[in-house]
Amino acid sequence: MAKYMLIMRGTDESNAAVMAGFEELAASTYQFIEELMKAGVFIAAEGLDDAAESVVVDFSGEAPVVTDGPYGETKELFGGYFMLDVASKQEAVEWAKRLPSVPGSKIEVRRVAGEDERPPGHEDSGEVGGESAEAGPGEEPAQAGDGGERESAGRG
Repeated sequence: MAKYMLIMRGTDESNAAVMAGFEELAASTYQFIEELMKAGVFIAAEGLDDAAESVVVDFSGEAPVVTDGPYGETKELFGGYFMLDVASKQEAVEWAKRLPSVPGSKIEVRRVAGEDERPPGHEDSGEVGGESAEAGPGEEPAQAGDGGERESAGRG
């Protein structure tokens, strides 16, 4: 399995359409999340507030410069994301096609860096550089069955 992010992008026009039909879109989105959870691929999902409330920290010069609002030349804005754990890029694309959206919006599908596509049922060993990712400095790695297993947030 591999993690993929479905990045929701939109324009001022598509964002206005979202607000106009918010209740219906929200209900469809909650139903979509239930389908993702039943399929065992849901990790997380979040939407973002209005981009006009954001700030940009620009590192182009010697010192960071903070400006209000999104990038001035941006036509499409990042509106939120879904994080999925699926068997392949194609499966992530198929889920993206089903995500409730409005005309003018786009869904970008990107694999999370460092995530290998592993066959379904292949469990992650939790090993990073030969050590358990769960063990802190000077700690012994957790062993199966000793309560050291982790659950992914949002999975059900």
